[in-house]
Amino acid sequence: MKLLRGHAALRRLINVQLQGDHGLTVNDFEALLLLSRADDGQLRRVDLAERLQLTPSGVTRLLDGLEELGLVAKGACASDARVSYAVITEVGLKRLKEASAGHTAAIREICDERYSEAELKQLSELLGRLPGAADANGEECSAPSGPEERSD
Repeated sequence: MKLLRGHAALRRLINVQLQGDHGLTVNDFEALLLLSRADDGQLRRVDLAERLQLTPSGVTRLLDGLEELGLVAKGACASDARVSYAVITEVGLKRLKEASAGHTAAIREICDERYSEAELKQLSELLGRLPGAADANGEECSAPSGPEERSD
């Protein structure tokens, strides 16, 4: 129960920071980050939904908002009209880059206020055992600085 409550509280704090400073939600930020790291800055919408752990309708709502802001665009598949892509725009890359430094700093501040370096290391190791966390690293919240860094 503490893990769930802590996660919810941390997510609210991060949402407030991202929305106040950059007009983005945590999901918006994560979607832009995933797209920025994808080949050609695009992912199939169904793959993006899976990576964000959203339903197809949830990712549609998310992408509709990002499209209205000009941060992503729709892309079509030349070989299969049933497949559509979410594509990050130059404006989206710029917004992500602007948000990344503040986002990372806000998380660091929250953690530094509560944990020692040794505790953070232990916490990272423990959380790394959770399903889906093993591949994450400290650079996960940093936006690539150029196209050459998109294919991690």
